[in-house]
Amino acid sequence: MTDELLVVRAQLGERAALAEVVARWRLPVWRYVRRMLDADRADDVSQEIWLAVVRGLPRLREPARFTPWLFAIARRSVVDRLRTEYASEQETPLLHDRCVEDPGEAVVVRAELVDALTGLPVLEREILVLHYLEDLSVQDCAQVCQVPVGTVKSRLHRARRLLREHLNGKGYRS
Repeated sequence: MTDELLVVRAQLGERAALAEVVARWRLPVWRYVRRMLDADRADDVSQEIWLAVVRGLPRLREPARFTPWLFAIARRSVVDRLRTEYASEQETPLLHDRCVEDPGEAVVVRAELVDALTGLPVLEREILVLHYLEDLSVQDCAQVCQVPVGTVKSRLHRARRLLREHLNGKGYRS
């Protein structure tokens, strides 16, 4: 069953359809939020996102555009959390992913990528996560971030360059 059909059924009040939508999108939304925040805050923000989705779903006019709509809510929630924390001027230490002792090179490479992502500026990290890790199109990224398509493309270009520089500095060559 497609997301569009599930959304329409959920809008009509079918609880099983809403449960299926949440089941399908819970992990992708959490991964997006986790890549933008630390794990503790990601859990809280994810709950806020799903509350906003449940409240706003009846007003969604284009069920076919559910994915960009969902990630726009997620983005707003992340930005709101960051603004609140910055406004309170309390420095919250970010928890960085740590590589568990594992001889597999894939684990080390993943840890380096996560480290590189957390070192990117928020706007560039967000675009990389949405485009490459959540598989949203450039147009959908533009809608989620509420910026022109050209801005998304320039942020992607800058983010790839910054990521490449960081990884080259660590000894990885492209």
